[in-house]
Amino acid sequence: SLFRRYELLYYPKDGSVEMYDVKNHRTFLKRTKYDDLHLEDLFIGNKVTVFSRHLSLVDYGDQYTARKLGSRKERTLALVKPDAVPKIGELVDIIINAGFTITKAKMMVLSRKEAMDLHVDHQSKPFYNELLHFITSGPAVAMEILGDDAVSEWKKLLGPANSGVARADAPGSIRALFGTDGIRNAAHGPDSFASAARELELFFPSSGGHGPANSAKFTNCTCCIIKPHAVNEGE
Repeated sequence: SLFRRYELLYYPKDGSVEMYDVKNHRTFLKRTKYDDLHLEDLFIGNKVTVFSRHLSLVDYGDQYTARKLGSRKERTLALVKPDAVPKIGELVDIIINAGFTITKAKMMVLSRKEAMDLHVDHQSKPFYNELLHFITSGPAVAMEILGDDAVSEWKKLLGPANSGVARADAPGSIRALFGTDGIRNAAHGPDSFASAARELELFFPSSGGHGPANSAKFTNCTCCIIKPHAVNEGE
């Protein structure tokens, strides 16, 4: 229950780290080589472990570091729709192999009200009711993903909204591979940075709320924890 503030120094040349105790004005960890921390791990909001000490990265140490590491990092929503949930493993592989980091994830069955809040921009479209019926027809998986230019890069990875068009114009895209048509098109992504912020707030509220209820019933189930070394090795 004890929180302490440190400055973490990372030296890309040899992969060494150093930690400085801000409150007590003293060196906490002398410069030491540490192979389990990499430059791509260093972005605001990430959590890293340095010699068994868990660190939440809350800010960049100076403007130079912010310019070098933080200029293009964005968060966006990756929503796997009910038709593609059985392929969730393959989709997670595609997301990670594209260079994204999955920072939050939740499986849920959306209520009609939650679906209406998500698709508020489509209210006037002729397919609106069909879209609401489909998105609430079964479990969906919402993920917060982080990466360089995440909003536009995720949209590019998704491909055109109509899966038939995607198969013709972007045959390697997610919708081409897993979608059926313009509504049953496997996954969703916000169109802009502002939309991404709004939609992430629906699923992962920053105010301390819980968003849509998790679909887990906690009956006939167990807990699986994938340890950090396995995640790092991509297994």
